Amino acid sequence: MKQKAPSKTTQVDEFEEQVAEYLDLHPDFFTNRPELLGKIEIPHESGTAVSLIERQVETLRKQLQESQRQLSELLQVARSNEILQERMHRLTLELIDAATFEEVLNALEDELHDDFKADAVELRLFSSSHIDDHLDETLNGQAATFEQFFSQNQPICGRLEQDQLDYIFGTEGDRITSTALIPLKSEGVLGLLAIGSCDADRFAPHQGTEFLTRLGEVISRTLQAVSLPGI
Repeated sequence: MKQKAPSKTTQVDEFEEQVAEYLDLHPDFFTNRPELLGKIEIPHESGTAVSLIERQVETLRKQLQESQRQLSELLQVARSNEILQERMHRLTLELIDAATFEEVLNALEDELHDDFKADAVELRLFSSSHIDDHLDETLNGQAATFEQFFSQNQPICGRLEQDQLDYIFGTEGDRITSTALIPLKSEGVLGLLAIGSCDADRFAPHQGTEFLTRLGEVISRTLQAVSLPGI
């Protein structure tokens, strides 16, 4: 049976691929053949033709703009992290100076409201029996119980159901649209810190929780050193 000859289109595609591979392996090709650069034209979006050098300049300009944008974003993130670290340092110092549970609570409310722009702050402490009484209470709308929350020992961020907001924030729950929940666990301490915001995008599930984890560790150690009410 006679084999079908390759189509002209296939041959052209193969030839173009060979040319592309050769130029990739020999980037100095046009350096040795500068007369060819003036003959190469590339269609522009406007419909006019531009030289290869003009196209290269335009490509480099776009790459530079993208690099500048990325650098600007990195600098913005670095500044935000620096500010966050300064606020965390001030809060840590306030907690170190706290000698009682009331002073710890006051320090958290003052610093989180002022420096971290929290709209609501609640610190809840539990005994083991109290936790057992609330196994059916969900924290993230995905059937995660208090028991699961504390066993995972990881902060969670996002939106809560209204009954969950009411349970945690009381009368303030009506105005809270996003929440960060931080587990507090250390020797003799079991609880959670809830930070609420009226901004629905302030605490989102995709956000990193490294800062919240460190905050929980600092608060847990501080509570371990002070007298706790009812515990």
